[in-house]
Parts: sequence; C-alpha cells; structure tokens
Amino acid sequence: MSDGPAEPSTVPPTGSTPPGPVLPAGAAPPGSMPPGAPAPWSAPPGGGEGEPRQRLHPLSPVLHGAKSLVVVIAGLSWSTLSRVGFGWFAVAVAVLALGATVLSVVSWYNTGYHVVGRELRVYEGLLWRRTRAIPLERLQAVEVVRPLLAQLTGLAELRLEVVGGGKTEAPLAYLGVADAAVLRERLLALAGRVAQLPAPGDAAALPAPGATAPLAAVPGRPLHAVRNQNLLISQLLTPQAFLLPFGVAFVVVQFLTAGSWSFVAVASTLTAMAGVLLQPIRRVLDDWNFRLARDGGTLRVHNGLLETRAQTVPLGRVQTVGATWPLLWRMKGWLRLRLEVAGYSAMEDDDRNRPDRLLPVGDLPTATMIVAEVLPGVRLDALPLSTPPRRTRWLHPLGHAALGAGLFERVFVTRSGRFTRQLVIVPYARIQSVRVVQGPIQRRLGLASVHADTAGGSGATAQDRDLAEAWALAADLTTRAHQARTHSTP
Repeated sequence: MSDGPAEPSTVPPTGSTPPGPVLPAGAAPPGSMPPGAPAPWSAPPGGGEGEPRQRLHPLSPVLHGAKSLVVVIAGLSWSTLSRVGFGWFAVAVAVLALGATVLSVVSWYNTGYHVVGRELRVYEGLLWRRTRAIPLERLQAVEVVRPLLAQLTGLAELRLEVVGGGKTEAPLAYLGVADAAVLRERLLALAGRVAQLPAPGDAAALPAPGATAPLAAVPGRPLHAVRNQNLLISQLLTPQAFLLPFGVAFVVVQFLTAGSWSFVAVASTLTAMAGVLLQPIRRVLDDWNFRLARDGGTLRVHNGLLETRAQTVPLGRVQTVGATWPLLWRMKGWLRLRLEVAGYSAMEDDDRNRPDRLLPVGDLPTATMIVAEVLPGVRLDALPLSTPPRRTRWLHPLGHAALGAGLFERVFVTRSGRFTRQLVIVPYARIQSVRVVQGPIQRRLGLASVHADTAGGSGATAQDRDLAEAWALAADLTTRAHQARTHSTP
C-alpha cells in the first residue's frame, strides 16, 4: 500500500447522519473537551484521511534501547571483559547502547498510526517505507501487554489478533496506559466486538493520563478471581517440584563424595534443575492476579505479575473447552480450564499471546459456572459418558475406564487420560470434519477412533470405540454439525 492519502469519502445527503459512533446524551463534542483530557482523534481540517497520524509515546525509544543494551552486554560476554579490561568494555557498551538508542529514536520518529475508515494503518521505516493496513472487520481481539519496564514507566503495548494472521499483527509499542485503553476500546467498537464506543468528549469515561485503572479493573461483570495462594500451591503439586529435593540431594552428595566434580559440573547440574523449574515458575508469573469477567459477548481476562496482560476473548469464536485434572491436584479437588479460539495464530512463537487460559486452577463448582458462561446449557459436573468395549483393555491396560465419549444437545464430549484426566468439549457448530481412523491393532480388535476436527486444528477424539459404533457416531456427528451450522446465527 502506498503512503499517499486515502480515497475521499462520500459526502452524506443533507439531513442524514454520517457513519460513526453516536455520542450519548450530555457528552461534549471533541472540540469542547475539558483541559487536560486526551484528544487523539480530532479530525484534520478539510477531512482528508479522517484523522492525523499519531506517534508512539516519546519514551518508546528508551525502552527499546534498554532491550538492546541487555542484548549487547550478553553478546559481548565476560571473555571480552577479561581481554580488553573494564574501561574499554564500558566504552564499547556505551557506544553500542548509544547507537541502539539513536536507531530507536529514528524508528520512533518514522513510525505512526491512524484509523482510516475501517482500517488501522501503521507506517514504519526510513529508507524502506512500509505501510500495514489492518481491516478492522477481521479484527478478533486487541491485547494490552505491559512488560516490567513498561509498568515502571507507565506505558503499555497494543497487540492485534486478526483472522488468518500468521502472527500477532502491528504491535504498537509503546503507548500511554490511558491512550492504549482508549484505542483498544475504539478499535474493538469499530470491529463490532463491543457494545458501544466510548464518547470522545466524555471526560469522565476517559482515564487520566498515566492512570492504571483501565488495566487494574477488568471491565464487565466479574466472574472469578483466582487466589494467588492456590496458584502457588498448585505449582508445588507438580512432578517438577517433587523431584527438585532429590536433584539437589544428588548434586550435594556427588560434590561431597567425588573430588573430581568441578564447579562447572555443579553449575551445569543446577542450571538443568532450574530449567525444570522454569515452567511452573513461568505459570505463576503469567497467571498471577488472574481475573475473569463477562462483557456482553466477550470474556475479559487480566493476568500477570512481571508482565501484565489484558485480553479480550470473543465467545462466538470459541472452538473447544478443555478441562484437565492433574494427578496431584485431585487430592485438593482442583482442575484447570483452557479454550481454543478461532482466528488466533497457531504459529505464534510465544504461546502466552494465545488467549487459552480460562481457569488456571479452581474447584469443580467454579469450573462448572465458567463453562456455563462460555457454553450456555452445558454443565461440566453433569456429563455422563459411555466407555468403550472391554476389549480396549488390550490397548489401555490401566486407562480403559478413563476413556469416554458422549453426544449431548449442543456439544460433543470426550474423556481420556489415566493419571492426568482430560475432558474436551466441542460445540457441534465448530466441527469442520469428522474422521474414522483404524490402526493395525484396532483392526484386529474391531475398534476405531472417531476424530471431530475444528478450524483450529485440534478438536476431540473418541478413542477405541466398537467399529459399528464408531461409524454410527461419525454419521451422527456429521448430521448434528451440519444442522448446528445451518441454524447458528452468523
């Protein structure tokens, strides 16, 4: 797309209402906003492209430069320090950091964004200009992310999820917290993902500059807030936490009894154990202060300690809901819920960008309430499932009784796992294809597995059913999926 102006808009007939959000009664027009209130969306004289281009926050180059500084220091390594000395090492770090900051400032000066009609356009580049146009009708969600440095400076990053995108689109890093919250609501309103657009002239509805209220208070009707104490205990009830004392004892015994153990060997072992603990620690940091709310047809999720995230999940694009009962959690009666949302990239490098967290840890009544909000009419605590034939024990000697499947009014449900129990719920309207699969041993036993695939690539699998039952189940699933898609509201 070129960097030129957009096509002129059609002038509405006299007496008609131009397209755009309607200000509520009593709201002041943009030109009469009180002093100090942000006014980033004022239209330029003469119309033009609808509004002037906006730049990112002036502190954005500082944050980008700080990230580059960490990479520079790590790249130079301590061997360079020992060869050139501390003085020249500090000079090299300062020069490289200054260069990174200058590049960040130049990039910031040439980066801008604005809304043209129903598109968000982002402009980047100095020598090679690039313009990205994001159609807002394909917008699924806008996520507000606040890394640690952004929290310390009162900034936030905006990330957009678009249908069919290979990754998160057009991250705007960084904006003020208040500006990021207003821009997110505006983009979602233009995309039709929220009920109404906040009035630009309503000063009471707009957060004050530098305020953190839009991210601290989850909008909508509160559903559940996970206790941080339960989150910590749940991660202690993991195999990694139970094996850690044995690993430490092994290192200590080897160090005391074997004189050949060097400091490097001990450090390597400790590093390996730290890598084992990385996953539960990361889960605690990511799910800290987890809060869930219902806002019309969307779920609002807020979570994170060092990096806070505010995500919007459209309920109309939920493909599957999964419940997991880890073995060590059963003594507490706990489980976790996850969901799959259509339109989010499966190629995303960082799985934290995907809004799959529905309940990090909780009991069955809480999970039942949340599932009923996501899938109306479905009760997680009342899903009787049929087990496969007894001859399935030749394939699953220990997990035969854990397998199950069932057809209900609106959803298809499967269960699997002996030690880690898993339940998958798929609405019929989300089923894209149905497959019957037989392996060589299944053919000898007269068994087959039925796969109900969704657009996200996963779905649910009824494992090792009787062959005649499998074909009947596949035919029933195909009919129900077709009827659900035919009668569902677009």
